Amino acid sequence: MAMFGDGLEQAVQKAFTRPIPKSAGAQMRYLVKQHKSTKQVAQMLRISQRTVERYVKDQIKKPRKDLAQRLEREVKKRWQPQVQARAKQNAATSEGVVIDFRARLGYTAPIGSTDQDRIRHLTVALPPQYAARLFTAQERGATERQLQEIAANALKEVYFQDGGRRAGSLEEVRFTDVEHIEFEL
Repeated sequence: MAMFGDGLEQAVQKAFTRPIPKSAGAQMRYLVKQHKSTKQVAQMLRISQRTVERYVKDQIKKPRKDLAQRLEREVKKRWQPQVQARAKQNAATSEGVVIDFRARLGYTAPIGSTDQDRIRHLTVALPPQYAARLFTAQERGATERQLQEIAANALKEVYFQDGGRRAGSLEEVRFTDVEHIEFEL
């Protein structure tokens, strides 16, 4: 499960000014309008082109649960692109992002310190430069692991080293078992 990537997408989607279309037919029509092809939508959703056409004509009203989830996810990715871009830009330049998580967090530190992984529940405001790094990496197709590393480096500086005021020889922070993560712009 892509918790970090999905969390970033959900944070941006909270900025929507209008709700996405509710019915499966309306969602399918929106995707067809965006892609200008029922064939492309069918490939994207892993269903037949004829099935897409039947949804567009409201001949099918209720999709299977897995299809409904894929359909909603694809519509949300494309819904209000200017609003999404503005929310990302605002987070990356002035506001930053708040990360709330419960995870097993460990770090590499000098000998003699207790660097054993332990479960932490933290809510930390990350400065805009880290929001910019997260969104840029996500747009470039970063893996879940890469997004975790960016967030871990941000926590290292902002939380563990208090923005540089507690500059120690903390080398690395790492997430191991993420139970919950939420981002807020």
